[in-house]
Amino acid sequence: MVTRKEVAELATVSEATVSRVFNGVGPMKPATKERVLAAAQTLGYHPNAIAQSFARRRSGNLGVVLPYMPKVHLFSTYYFAEILSGIGEQCRKEGYDLLLSLLPTDEELDYTQLYRSQKVDGCVILGARDTPEQRRSLEELKAQGLPFCLVNQRFEGLPLLEVDADHVEGSYLAVRSLLADGYRRIAFMNGSPDYSNSVDRLAGYRQALLEAGIAAQPELLLEGNYSRTSGYKAAAEVWAMRDRIDAIFAANDRMAIGLMQGLRERGWLAGRDFAIIGCDDSDAAKLSDPPLSTIHVPFFEMGKAAARAVLASIGHGEPGSGQQLKLPTQLIVRQSSRRAAGAEHGRE
Repeated sequence: MVTRKEVAELATVSEATVSRVFNGVGPMKPATKERVLAAAQTLGYHPNAIAQSFARRRSGNLGVVLPYMPKVHLFSTYYFAEILSGIGEQCRKEGYDLLLSLLPTDEELDYTQLYRSQKVDGCVILGARDTPEQRRSLEELKAQGLPFCLVNQRFEGLPLLEVDADHVEGSYLAVRSLLADGYRRIAFMNGSPDYSNSVDRLAGYRQALLEAGIAAQPELLLEGNYSRTSGYKAAAEVWAMRDRIDAIFAANDRMAIGLMQGLRERGWLAGRDFAIIGCDDSDAAKLSDPPLSTIHVPFFEMGKAAARAVLASIGHGEPGSGQQLKLPTQLIVRQSSRRAAGAEHGRE
C-alpha cells in the first residue's frame, strides 16, 4: 500500500502538503499541486476517504472499542468498569462524549469503520490481542493517520500510542513476597499469551524465582481466561499437585477467587494450607474469604491517561506514534498469603 510519505518524497514536498492537496484545505501553488498529483498517479496512490473526511470535520465523540464476548458481562468486571470510568472522567473534563462499540473477536476486524460518517474523532481500544488480524487492522489505522490509543496491550515492533501498567513489576513483587514468607513451590495461573500483560507477568514470575535460585517448573504454569470459572476449574489440577505446591500467584483476582473456592471445597484453605495472591485489587478481593492479597493495578488512571493522550493528538494530523506510558503497580498484602493472621498492611 502506497503511503502519503512516499508521495511526499517523490514530489519533494511535506506530508502535510500532500494532505492539503487531497483534502482541499488551505492555499496551494498550482505547480505544487500538479507535482503532488503527478507523483500520486505515478505511485498509484489513492487517498482514503475516511481520512479525508476526518481531516475536515469533528464529531465530538471519543470511541471506546470493547471485545464482544457472548455470555460475558463486560461492564460488571472490575477491569473494564474502572478503565471506562477513567475514560469517561477525562472526556467529561474535555467536553467529549463516549461512543462504545463492541467488536466480535472471531470476525475480521476493521477498526476504521468507527471513523466512517464522522462517528468518532479518535478511539481507545480495550481488550486487544496480539494476533495477525489485530496487527493488520491497527496498522491500517496508523497508515490513515487516525488517532487511537491501546490500553493494557502492546504490540512488539509496532510504534503505537499505548497506556499500560508495569505488569512485570507487579508479578515480581507478588512472587518475591511469597518467597520472603518462606514459600518455594509457587505455581502461576496466567492468561492467554495473546495478551502482552500475560507475557509480562510470566517474565516477572520467572525473574523473582531466578533471583531466589529456583528453576521455574513448566508443570506449575497454569492457563485460564481471566474468568472466575477458569480459576475454579483449575482447582482440580492444583489439588492433584498439592504435594508440590505451597503458594499460587494468579494473573487476576477473578481467577484467584475461583481457585480459592474450588480448593476450599476440597478442604484446602487459603492462608492456612497454601498462600495465594491475585492481581487487580478489585472490590471482590477485599470481600473474599479470606481477604485476597493482590497487586493494585491503576486501571482508572490508565483510562484517564489514554483518553487524555488520544484527545491531545486529535487535529495534529498524526496519532502519537510510539508513545508509551507505563504506570506503577503496588503489592497489597491480606490474609490469603499470610502464614498466620495479623494486622494488614499496604494500600487500602
